[in-house]
Amino acid sequence: MTDLTTWFFFATCIYITSNSCKVLSKFNKNIYRSIMSFTLQVLIFSSLPFILALLVLKSYLSSSKHHKNLPPSPPKLPLIGNLHQLGSSPHRALQAMAQTYGPLILLRLGSVPVLVASSVEAAREIMKTHDLTFANRPFLNIPNKIFYASQDIAFSQYGEYWRQVKSIAVLHLLSNKRVQSYRHVRDEETLRMMETIQKAEGSVVNLSELLVSLTNNIICRVALGKRHDGRKFKKLLQQTMELLGCFSVGSYIPSLRWVDRLSGLEKNANAVVKEFDEFLEGVIDEHVNNKAVDVEGRDLVDVILEIQRDNVTGFHLERDMVKAIVLDVFTGGTDTSSTSLEWAIAELLGHPHAMKKLQQEALEIGQGRSMISEDDLENMPYLKAVLKETLRLHTPLPLLVPRESTRDIKLLGYDIPSGTRVLVNAWAIARDPTIWEAPDEFRPERFLNSSIDYKGFHFEFLPFGAGRRGCPGIQFAVVVNELVLANLVYKFNLALMGEKGLDMSETSGITVHLKCPILVSATPVCS
Repeated sequence: MTDLTTWFFFATCIYITSNSCKVLSKFNKNIYRSIMSFTLQVLIFSSLPFILALLVLKSYLSSSKHHKNLPPSPPKLPLIGNLHQLGSSPHRALQAMAQTYGPLILLRLGSVPVLVASSVEAAREIMKTHDLTFANRPFLNIPNKIFYASQDIAFSQYGEYWRQVKSIAVLHLLSNKRVQSYRHVRDEETLRMMETIQKAEGSVVNLSELLVSLTNNIICRVALGKRHDGRKFKKLLQQTMELLGCFSVGSYIPSLRWVDRLSGLEKNANAVVKEFDEFLEGVIDEHVNNKAVDVEGRDLVDVILEIQRDNVTGFHLERDMVKAIVLDVFTGGTDTSSTSLEWAIAELLGHPHAMKKLQQEALEIGQGRSMISEDDLENMPYLKAVLKETLRLHTPLPLLVPRESTRDIKLLGYDIPSGTRVLVNAWAIARDPTIWEAPDEFRPERFLNSSIDYKGFHFEFLPFGAGRRGCPGIQFAVVVNELVLANLVYKFNLALMGEKGLDMSETSGITVHLKCPILVSATPVCS
């Protein structure tokens, strides 16, 4: 009923304004604007009683028909529900709501019911006990466009197709053996970044920018077989990530999807999708024509095309499916790794004692060699603790990727209807004072001699999600983060430029970045 009311209201506005244009086209533009403004105001205020009456009637009918024990919910506004309460940092706003209403909250974002889980118990129920019920993904307008009708791994709906592409990722693209086969790429690109920093001795180093380039180059070489470090490609990748973090009205209020067109969001998305598609088409054509590639030199596109050609899995991959999977590797691998490294360095710069302790560990392990190798990483417990503490405080995707319930279910005593969208506030759980001592403080020592890992079995720590929809690229991401950070502190003393401390403010988006880049001076360590 709300959708019908909304459609009626806006259709009336459009009809009257379009007909008014013909009559008023001869008038002075200022007069025209005044009349149009007045007309719209009259329409809005005259329609409000009608809209409110329908909404009250709908609410009454809903409450009289259903006597379910739903989770608590903050007060809502007509049409937009609780959208206005999310602000620019939804994970923080939802944490504050949980402190008032409890660990399970049922919101209405536009016309979409959204369950928010903010406790270990709730997260465990959703991602373990009832993982199958909550394994589906909701339809999201922008990801659906970007990933070829959601044919990737992250956003595809749960079912046979998702099981097949997830299996391809786990067994063929991101297996332990495959990750190890790209060790030389990680070594070479890490060393290249260290050389870039060394050449800049005495001048300002933009570490944030270098980290983005580093992770981009690693992913490009692993996925495509060569670096794509031109400005055009970097901008394209940045635009894609920005689009994934944009708010799409149509994803929450389907009857107002046209707002995405008026705002230019759909136009921008279509342009970026077209440009990335042309790029991926060129990459695939190049790989198809270059058949003389030895096993050791194969990149991920080679592997996927081999699976497609030889029908290795008994599942036929269409061209768009191949492109969606490759694009998934880019969006999942570049932004999250560079963001995690950026936050780790920011925390170390703000905590000199931790920086000194990590550097001492690196120097003892490195023993004067040119760089720390991946073999050394297992003997660096404080390094691992620093990165875990960073990911606890700065979860790359604070609300993880949305899920959706596929049937009515009871959760912690509450009735959760089928089709409810689900957000797990991993950021809030990682700062829960009932679980973590001094949760807002950077204390790597809390992870020393701790069994907590990244695999999704410890629901107080979920940087990569958990359950069926957990991230399949954990091992690759962790080894990149550890190798880069270890060598950075092993080779350089880092100091902030200027007298002011580092601004730790966040930016909003699908991942949470530092608002300001990290600008440092880097002097070689005398080992």
